[in-house]
Amino acid sequence: MRAILVSEPGGPEVLQWREVPDPRPGPGEVLIDVTAAGLNRADLMQRQGIYPPPPGASEILGMECSGVITEVGEDVEGFSPGDEVCALLAGGGYAEKVAVPWEQVLRVPEGVSTRDAAVLPEVACTVWSNVFMTARLRRGETLLVHGGASGIGTFAIQLAKALGSRVVVTAGTAEKAARCVELGADEAINYREEDFAEKVRADVVLDIMGAKYLEKNVSVLNTGGRLVVIGLQGGTKGELNLGALLGKRGSIHATALRGRPVAEKGAIVRGVDQNVWPLVGAGAVRPVVHATVPMAEAARAHQMLESGEHIGKVLLTR
Repeated sequence: MRAILVSEPGGPEVLQWREVPDPRPGPGEVLIDVTAAGLNRADLMQRQGIYPPPPGASEILGMECSGVITEVGEDVEGFSPGDEVCALLAGGGYAEKVAVPWEQVLRVPEGVSTRDAAVLPEVACTVWSNVFMTARLRRGETLLVHGGASGIGTFAIQLAKALGSRVVVTAGTAEKAARCVELGADEAINYREEDFAEKVRADVVLDIMGAKYLEKNVSVLNTGGRLVVIGLQGGTKGELNLGALLGKRGSIHATALRGRPVAEKGAIVRGVDQNVWPLVGAGAVRPVVHATVPMAEAARAHQMLESGEHIGKVLLTR
C-alpha cells in the first residue's frame, strides 16, 4: 500500500507518499480500506519530531480515518467485512489501509458520508471524554471553549448546545467568531480585541492553551467550576493561585487521549456511540469540513492547518 511517511523531522515538505508493507489485522483488530483521514494538530507536532506515537503504534501519521472494513481478526465483536466505519487511531491514518482495535471503531453515523465521517472520531471522543465524562457538564451550565473555530471547538459548540448548555467561545477573527455563532455559540469573544476574563463566567472551561491562560481560566470559573486542559499551545509551565482555586471549590484536569490503553479508549468510543451518534444522526451535530485535499498532497494540507485560517477540520481523501 501507499502511505505518507516523514523522511525526517521538519516542515510540511518532509511528508512523502511512498509504498510500505500492507498492515495485517491481529487478534481483536479490523483492517480498514481507508476512504479519508482527518488532520489534527498532533499530526503537525509528530511531523516536527516533538510528539512521537505511543509505544507499539504505527509511525505513519493520522489519528482518525474512515473507510470500509475488508478483514477482521480473531475475537472481533460486532463488525464484518463491508461495514462502513470510522475509527479512532493511535497512528496510521494517512495510508490506504490501517489495522485498528475493534473497540476504537464506530459505524458511520446516519446522514453522514463515509468521507466526512473521517473528521469525527478524534473530536467526538475528545469532547465527550473531557467535557462530559471528566468535567460532567450539565444542562443549563455554561461551557467556555477556547479555539471555538477549531475542529474540537466547532464540535464542542454543537454537542454542548444539543445537550442543553450555554456556550461561550474565544476566536481570533470576526469571521471565525461569526461562524461559531452560526454553529450555536451564545457568545463569541475575539481574543485579539477583548479580554475573555472580563466578559464571561463558566462552569466548565475546555482549554487548548495551557500556561498562558491558566490564571485567567481559574478566574472565570464559577463556584464548583472545572477547568480541563487538553492542549499546551501557550506553554507548559505557569503559576497557579491555589487560594483562588480553593475559594471557588474548583478543579483542574489535564488529559490526553492518544496514549490511553485500548480499554479506556473503548469505553469512550462506546459513550460516543450511545450518546453522541444519535445526535449526529438527527442532524443536531454535524461534521465541519473546511477543505478536502488528496492524501498524496498531505504537505499542502499541513500548510493549511498551520496557517490557522481554517474553520473546522481539514480532510485528506484517497
